[in-house]
Amino acid sequence: MRKSLSTSLSALMLLCASLAVVAPQVQAQTSTTAKKTTKKAVKKPAAKAAPAEVDDGEDEGTPDVKTAVSVDYKCELGNSLTIYTNADDDKHIALRWGKTLHRLTRVPTTTGANRFENRKYGLLWIGIPAKGILLDSKSGHQLANECKSAAQEEMPAPAPADPANSL
Repeated sequence: MRKSLSTSLSALMLLCASLAVVAPQVQAQTSTTAKKTTKKAVKKPAAKAAPAEVDDGEDEGTPDVKTAVSVDYKCELGNSLTIYTNADDDKHIALRWGKTLHRLTRVPTTTGANRFENRKYGLLWIGIPAKGILLDSKSGHQLANECKSAAQEEMPAPAPADPANSL
């Protein structure tokens, strides 16, 4: 019994030793194969191009403003712009900034502000009851601030908070 136990232990030790020698070689071959497979996967042709973005009408050329109602805005630093609205289409406005007329699409908000954007040109108009602001969304800069129509100019300024009444 002792002899068979010692023979079994010797065989087991020999098996473990051979695995210790062979395992790193198998792992190196597997690693090399994986690297080759990875390289092949990288060389595969690119996937099909992403589908075109939804057409929001921003590329329809110059907006037709013949039947639209226009409102002129005077802004700080001598800037001015004109907004054209159409009663039949509350999802778009036309905005004249400089010599160019742009079509902007309404973006829903939770605040009640009127927000219109033209992603192609990076224009963003935000209108609130007291004023409007025109932003360049691509560069993150203000193009025109404190823009007010004649009706907004006539609105009384909000009364400053009285610190004595805040107690």
